[in-house]
Amino acid sequence: MQSNQAVDALPFEQKIVDLEKKIRELKELSDGEHLDLGPEIEKLSQKLARLREDTYQNISAWEVTQIARHPQRPYTLDYIRNLFTDFVEMHGGRQFYDDNAIVGGMARFNGEPVVVIGHEKGRGTDEKIFRNFGMPHPEGYRKALRLMQFANKFQRPLVLFIDTPGAYPGKEAEERGQGEAIARNIFDMSFLKVPVLVIVIGEGGSGGAVALGVGDRVLMLEHSIYSVISPEGCASILWKDVSKSKDAANALKITSRHLQDLGIIDGIIPEPLGGAHYDHEKTYKAVREAISKNLAELKLIAPDLLVEQRFEKYAKMGVFVDEGHGA
Repeated sequence: MQSNQAVDALPFEQKIVDLEKKIRELKELSDGEHLDLGPEIEKLSQKLARLREDTYQNISAWEVTQIARHPQRPYTLDYIRNLFTDFVEMHGGRQFYDDNAIVGGMARFNGEPVVVIGHEKGRGTDEKIFRNFGMPHPEGYRKALRLMQFANKFQRPLVLFIDTPGAYPGKEAEERGQGEAIARNIFDMSFLKVPVLVIVIGEGGSGGAVALGVGDRVLMLEHSIYSVISPEGCASILWKDVSKSKDAANALKITSRHLQDLGIIDGIIPEPLGGAHYDHEKTYKAVREAISKNLAELKLIAPDLLVEQRFEKYAKMGVFVDEGHGA
């Protein structure tokens, strides 16, 4: 478990929690001399291992959604602190205030200069409010755009971390051009002549995620999600019933496995058994290896070819069937 801190269990993990509790109780009772419960503890430990494996190998899209939203998962600032050095945060988009739902700046990865940007949800009530729960206003996307332009000008690879329920939907955000800010980022990212590596580390919600998501390589952590709308939003629209969120999650094809099969993402980064929140260090190691591998490959591609291949990549996404013309 991360930092020896107890991990908050999710509803579908209750059987695991109950068995862990029983094993702890038996260990407390067993003293090895007058009462030796070693064989029983070993038997239950083996059962626990099988239960964990079965539980996490067969989780539904809705259960993956719960893992992706777990408050103890590593966030963007955690990855920046543990994977990058010499990070210098840059603030503001030069048009309004500094949006703290997006963080970014200059850094070094394995000694090489890069620009890193990502959504930040924040931990604890005060920081969550400060970060607006990871839901950027247009100013956040304009800050991100300024950093992208900086990276392009000085030929620094871009590493982006996606983790947002979506762009902030409030009236003031719309008044200041939320849709335009997202569209501008998508447009400008398409023409960047530097390697662009995108990693979905938790939630990838709607246009709020895509505004940082136009990459040469788009990777997802194994138990993250990426979707045009949240399961709750989909259920509210289609069935007028948020209790149908589980059905919506399954229908939306939002998991890393689904999206890789559909050709939306380019790779999956494995997580520790149960999710990234169970072992931060193991997760950081896997993400570091993925960044190293993909940046090394992308840096070998000429700038103009990067743009061309990026266009081709997104042009190939999606299929349609013309049912108006029969054989």
